[in-house]
Amino acid sequence: MERKSSEDDGGGERGLLHTWKGYSCSVTPERLLLPGPVLQVALGTRHGVLLVEGGQVYSFGELPWKQSQVSEPSKPTLEGALSGQRVVSVAAGSFHSGAVTEDGGVHMWGDNSSGQCGLSGLSSVPNPTPVALLDSDNAPPQTVPVLELACGGGHTLALSAQREVWAWGSGSQLGLNVSVFPVWKPQKVEHLAGRCVLQVACGASHSLALVRCLGPQDLHRPPVDKCRQCHQMLYTMTDKEDHVIISDGHYCPLGVELTEDEAPALTQGLKTEPPLPSHTSPSPDPFSDPAQDSEREQESALANGGPPASGSDPSAESKEGGVSGVKSSPYPDEQAVKEYLKKLTEAEQVTKPSAGALTSSSSTLNSLVASCASAVGERVASTYEALSLKKMMTYLPSGVARSGVPAGITGVLVGDTTAERVRLEDSTQAKKSSSTGDIREEEAEGLRRRLSLPGLLSQGRYAVHVLSNSYTLLLSPRLLRRAGRPRMRAVDLTPLGGAFPEAQEVFPTLQTEVWSWGQGEDGQLGHGDNLARLQPLCIKSLNSKEVVRVEAGAHHSLALTAQSQVFSWGSNTSGQLGHTESPSTVPRLAKLSEGIRVWDVSAGEKHTLLLADGDCYRPIIYYSGQQVKEGAEESHTKEQGQQQEEGGEEEQRAGGYTRQPVLLPFCIDLGYVSNVFAGGQRCVVLLDRNVMGFIASLHELAAAERKFYCKLSNIKTQIIRPLLELDSLCSALGPVVLGLLQTVAGRFSLLCHLTGQHAASLTGNLRRVRDVKSLLVLEHADIFLDSYSEYCSAVDNLQVMGGFQTLTKPSIDLFGKSPELLKKLSECSEETPTVADLLGALFYLPTRHMQEYGRLLLKLATCFEVSSDDYQRLQDSCSSFEALALKLKRKRKDAEYTFHFWKSFPGKMTDSLRKPHRRLICESSNKALTLQNAGRFSVNWFIVFNDALVHAQFSTHHVFPLATLWVEPIPEENSGPYGLKLITPEETFALLASSPTEKAKWLRSINQAVEQALGGAGQDTASIGSGSSQKTEPPVSRTASYTFCKEGRLKEAKYGGHWLSGKPNGSGVLKWPDGRIYTGTFKNGLEDGFGEFVATNKTLNKNDQYQGHWKDGKMHGLGTYSYASGEVYDGCFQDSMRHGHGMLRSGKLNTSSPSVFIGQWLQDKKTGYGVFDDITKGEKYMGMWQDHQRQGNGVVVTQFGLYYEGAFKENKMMGTGILLSEDDTTYEGEFSDDWTLNGKGVLTMPNADYLEGSFNGEWGSGLKVTGSYFKPHLFDTDKDKSRDVKLGRLCVCAEDKWQAVFEECWSELGCETPGQGENGKAWENIAVALTTSRRLIQDSPEALSRSHSRTLESLEVIPQHEGPITMERYHTIRLYLIKACDTPLHSLGRLLETLVAVYRMTYVGVGANRRLLPQAVNEIKSYLNRIFLIVRFLFPDLPEEGGLIPEPTTNLQDKREPGSSDAHLESPKPGRVVSSSALLLPVLLPRLYPPLFTLYALDKEKEDDVYWECVLRLNKQPDLALLAFLGVQQKFWPVSIPTSMPELAEKQQVLSSTKDACFASAVETLQQISTTFTPSDKLQVIQLTFEEITQTVQSLLKQDFLWSMDDLFPVFLYVVLRARIRNLGSEVSLIEDLMDPCVQHGEHGIMFTTLKACYYQIQHEKIT
Repeated sequence: MERKSSEDDGGGERGLLHTWKGYSCSVTPERLLLPGPVLQVALGTRHGVLLVEGGQVYSFGELPWKQSQVSEPSKPTLEGALSGQRVVSVAAGSFHSGAVTEDGGVHMWGDNSSGQCGLSGLSSVPNPTPVALLDSDNAPPQTVPVLELACGGGHTLALSAQREVWAWGSGSQLGLNVSVFPVWKPQKVEHLAGRCVLQVACGASHSLALVRCLGPQDLHRPPVDKCRQCHQMLYTMTDKEDHVIISDGHYCPLGVELTEDEAPALTQGLKTEPPLPSHTSPSPDPFSDPAQDSEREQESALANGGPPASGSDPSAESKEGGVSGVKSSPYPDEQAVKEYLKKLTEAEQVTKPSAGALTSSSSTLNSLVASCASAVGERVASTYEALSLKKMMTYLPSGVARSGVPAGITGVLVGDTTAERVRLEDSTQAKKSSSTGDIREEEAEGLRRRLSLPGLLSQGRYAVHVLSNSYTLLLSPRLLRRAGRPRMRAVDLTPLGGAFPEAQEVFPTLQTEVWSWGQGEDGQLGHGDNLARLQPLCIKSLNSKEVVRVEAGAHHSLALTAQSQVFSWGSNTSGQLGHTESPSTVPRLAKLSEGIRVWDVSAGEKHTLLLADGDCYRPIIYYSGQQVKEGAEESHTKEQGQQQEEGGEEEQRAGGYTRQPVLLPFCIDLGYVSNVFAGGQRCVVLLDRNVMGFIASLHELAAAERKFYCKLSNIKTQIIRPLLELDSLCSALGPVVLGLLQTVAGRFSLLCHLTGQHAASLTGNLRRVRDVKSLLVLEHADIFLDSYSEYCSAVDNLQVMGGFQTLTKPSIDLFGKSPELLKKLSECSEETPTVADLLGALFYLPTRHMQEYGRLLLKLATCFEVSSDDYQRLQDSCSSFEALALKLKRKRKDAEYTFHFWKSFPGKMTDSLRKPHRRLICESSNKALTLQNAGRFSVNWFIVFNDALVHAQFSTHHVFPLATLWVEPIPEENSGPYGLKLITPEETFALLASSPTEKAKWLRSINQAVEQALGGAGQDTASIGSGSSQKTEPPVSRTASYTFCKEGRLKEAKYGGHWLSGKPNGSGVLKWPDGRIYTGTFKNGLEDGFGEFVATNKTLNKNDQYQGHWKDGKMHGLGTYSYASGEVYDGCFQDSMRHGHGMLRSGKLNTSSPSVFIGQWLQDKKTGYGVFDDITKGEKYMGMWQDHQRQGNGVVVTQFGLYYEGAFKENKMMGTGILLSEDDTTYEGEFSDDWTLNGKGVLTMPNADYLEGSFNGEWGSGLKVTGSYFKPHLFDTDKDKSRDVKLGRLCVCAEDKWQAVFEECWSELGCETPGQGENGKAWENIAVALTTSRRLIQDSPEALSRSHSRTLESLEVIPQHEGPITMERYHTIRLYLIKACDTPLHSLGRLLETLVAVYRMTYVGVGANRRLLPQAVNEIKSYLNRIFLIVRFLFPDLPEEGGLIPEPTTNLQDKREPGSSDAHLESPKPGRVVSSSALLLPVLLPRLYPPLFTLYALDKEKEDDVYWECVLRLNKQPDLALLAFLGVQQKFWPVSIPTSMPELAEKQQVLSSTKDACFASAVETLQQISTTFTPSDKLQVIQLTFEEITQTVQSLLKQDFLWSMDDLFPVFLYVVLRARIRNLGSEVSLIEDLMDPCVQHGEHGIMFTTLKACYYQIQHEKIT
């Protein structure tokens, strides 16, 4: 209450309470004074309870349960027992009261004779006492919080926070399945469990509940298929020939009606004995007469839209079936029903019924019932919802039950068929005569239902299922399936769920049902009979009525709808129903004059109070019911006289009563009434004084919304629905306009629904809080704005397509020539409007309401301080509604302008160009714009729409979408005056305007339209001539899609993506009709940059796919092409051909190792050096190629160890070659085909014998030889036996290998040929490549590790690459190279990666052949030289191989990076020698080490085996024995060695048995040689080993000491033996081959020689 008013007067103007009795003029309400505003009142028969702000509760009236009788009964007394509790709602029954506290607790007091206070053992409860609702489903039982209470005569209902109903007290009105009353403990009403109950109300002996319809969200709940009480199956299914029978004749022994969606079962005691058919005497007690009971039960079943349970009276069943068959069923009609029943009856008569025949006959009937229910398909989902039509509401007329028709429980019809037919017609008649409300309405409904728009009819949520709206007979399963699929139409006049999903919970629901149960002798249950109901049952006739509130008087019931109407039913003895129609056992509308909208109701013992809107928005009160006598007799006669003057009605009884609601004259003076309450004979109103105009404004807003909702509902039901249901509509409108009309209808319906929800919410706000905090129109303004925008755009589209004009004829058919109804509803202001005008006014009517919102919100805002938040919110909402109103007005104008244009436009083109969403912006019919250089007689008409520019000529027209249209003024001097240039993706025109203003106008219009089409400025297309001053130029670059139509490469291709001045530019997707798709970047209309291309291969039915770089529309640069055949090419392209270095994998992709070619390509052919690994043959070729063939020198190795090197021609070994097999058998000579010797040659055996001569044949099969045999070493055995063949002469030299890879790297640096180019440009290229790669990677960060991205960042800084090289700069260069080679995004890194790939490709697998070792070593050396050239190109001042860098004076040792592999700092030379191996081996060798070392190991296998055998043998010796054996001088033998626990500072003696203890540290150091890669690192290890040995010896001799070789060698030999290095020979060879030449003569050189000597010594060691 932050309003100014409340501060001024302390709230004294709010919640004032006035009370009175009766309705005579003389009565004046008396005000009860209370300490604060009253929030709620509840009235019992003779007492009342008040809830005051702050949560205190007062009682007044007669309170017999209080111990001390209250002195003044009328004066309110505080209920002290509730002090300290904050009460939020109160309730009063006839003689008891209840209160609910903030935390959901219940307190009861008053009369408890029927257990209605829920406290056992007390006949009355003097003071409020807590009552707990315990949910026993949970263990331990939990207390259920309560939202509200309702109290009746002898019972109480509570609505829990879970929206479930609990009951206690006595009587059938509890709805509980119990036989013993009273029920002291609150119990849950199981029948309503699982439904969302919105409100409950109690009469003296009946109960009402307002329940939310099951929505789509509830459909997912599993259907109930077991009885909740006895857990047996509810449905049984039997398959009979061509129809399925679903029987639901389950009988529950516990005697409870099943839930409403299942078939209601019979009440207990009903099946105890089958009564005789003659047992028909009507009996006063509804429970005793089974005949009546079966009637009732079957009736309830019909009302529930499901078939009756077994054993009901089929005459009524057939009655329903017959009527619906006549009226609307698409299936067999009444006649068929009768025939079927006749057959059935005859069949039954054969088996005369007896007590035993019960089961069989009921199952037969069941089959009828089941086959009669077309709803069967959807039965399991809540059927009655699907059938929520008046059709289904059958009220059993009073006549039928008593007409003496035998209603035998077995359901057998005894009697001839003619009687049955008569009875059928009878019941039809009876039904008609007792029709609810208005017969015409009923007929109309039936008619309506025949129409073809099932989606529009039912008002329930399941509008879709209306299909099953009549019982049909004998459905075959096929039909059933068809019926189960709802025929859905585009429009649905009732929104399913809230209008908006998010609005579902906030907005009050309008889709509700009213359920009633309890005593029904006055018809207060509304089911059309006077029977009691033990279980809640849905009142079908209220299903689609949008009931928002229910109220119960003592013996009558009221339902208030969202459309401000009141339905009433039950006892009407005193006219309390507000109408005089009978029977009053079904809900009927209270009679109020037109324009009176009721928004609050209350019911007392014999009267009803209605609170309504009148002409002004101040509420008025109507009274309906019994007059209350004021004591003396004469005053009564006076009243009688007055009453006759007022209403001119005769008195029927002494007390007098109203025939229809009477307006209470004093209500006008009371103020703004917010609630009415009735109870007993009393009436109470709560009202507010209008302070600051706030209350008045709130009332006005709510009243306006209610009025608007009624208006919209009327339009919907009286105009839109009948129109849509016209049979001739489709032919009259054509599909397009019909679709638009259906869209309009759908959106209208949504808008209408939203308004209804809003009106209900505003009414609730008035009745409760009366503040602006909870106004939905503020909280959810966007929902309102969106609904209106969507609706209006739909109406605009209809207008543009001439919808109102085409609707004229159907409207005249429907409403006549001078449609009064249309005039009345459309509020059209014109003098003599046409039907089209009326329709237009009608459909645009809702837009007016936007201004109304604005006005009312502004009015509310003025009630607040300008600085307050509320003022701000109201002000903002107000302006947004007003802005929208303005915008919609402008849009409507555009639509009208466009519509008039189409009227004048030549007809043929209209059809193709007229689109609902298309709006005209400007057109050149006045020759304002012409084509430059057009012929004299040519017609060129330019029309700008909001989505396209149309160029119309005589008979043709071209449409240019605006999104891909660019317009620019042509400079004056080029084209003469006023030229415009239009650019579209496939054409460019020059246009001439007639004047400068025209030129400016067109330029602005087109630009604005383009901007709009691109979704730019957000302001709407300003109509032409509006002269909007701001110049908006649409961006030159934009995103759009376009389909090319001209001949050429792009014909019919569709492009979507970025554009620049008419050309695709930037990222986009291009799709051709034949399935080719390119996704990637474009430049100037052509593919350029990185892209992905897919093309379908028709023959293989798979796709070719390319991913990689493009240039000028062709594949260019690196890429991967996966062919449909399964081959994959990965490498360089040029002009869409494979060109440069690339790898082709062929063979099945699913095998892990397909055949692979890696090497150089020239214009799609393998040409140059390449390696081919042929998996099928198990061979690997390394050599030259030309045009896909092996040509030139090459080497082949096979998996069986054969080695060939020599010439190839035309893919065969041809010419001179050398062939070696595994066992060293060698052939040197001529070849003619693969592995085929042909011509002169020498064949050498492994033992050096050789054959010389001419050979012929294939190697491995018999060779023909003509020649001489030599055995050279027959006598001189001591000579070296081997006659070595020099390998490597006939293979490709290392420098010629992989040239393409290096060329690629050079070209990336911007050099045409290696070494020719600018250093600066190269660095620029590197920087650009890195930045673009980084940008690409940033889009997919997961591709990069953190360290990697840091490397990239540091690489983007170009190091200083000019100027003299010092040691420091040398280091910087070294670090830069390490980083550069570490990432494939840098040119050097890429080069390195490729080299590693090709090297591994060459020397792994079949390529691991020992004879390839020299080539492998040379290849690495060649790599080093060639990479060094590139490094020197980037750092031109680096000295060449072997050059010196002067050593600075400071010792650089400190600056050396820790762990860097730098062995050369220790060399005593004055400077540093620059060499490729020192700079590059550390980055290259570790990656090539595995294949290379394997080759070394294979090559040195024999020697290593000899050495290893020796190592193993000698290592069996203990330390001292070994030292002695190796001849180590005694003085070097360690006497004691440190223990493993140095902290004890103890030494351990070396004993003769000690093993592996001497020189242990040196041994350990030497073992690390296997874990290093580069020769320099390995040499470093050797050096450290020497240092360790020296240290050990020094500590032994306690003095400095200089080695001589004779002393050192045996000690080192001992260390080498003990180190047990497996492949020492390979390590030695590797160091020797790749050692930096400048090191060979230094200290490292000598140490290495020592190691090598040790190796040879060990091999030849003889052990004696």
